[in-house]
Amino acid sequence: MAADLLQQAGMSILERNWRAGHKEIDLIAEDGDVVVFVEVKTRRRRSFGGPLAAISRRKRRRLTIAAELFLARKRWSNRPCRFDVVAVVVANGEVDVEHVRGAFDATA
Repeated sequence: MAADLLQQAGMSILERNWRAGHKEIDLIAEDGDVVVFVEVKTRRRRSFGGPLAAISRRKRRRLTIAAELFLARKRWSNRPCRFDVVAVVVANGEVDVEHVRGAFDATA
């Protein structure tokens, strides 16, 4: 569902569930010349801040390290990149999906 949403927004999916050791990036996409690292978070309710609040500082750091490894392996260290989140809330039989561009940066 998240990949479909990104593709509808004109992005190309490069990788799904990319792993580097114990670190994983849910989706890696291209948005024009920008490499986009996407965390997909699903929750059953919006309480406690919903899916976005579930991305801790530790999780952001792990994603940043994994992204650096991906860029190094591809030899794309000079390419612009960003971190997006696709937040999915499944509640009362309904699904709400939100794409947050630039949800955090590598210094977070």
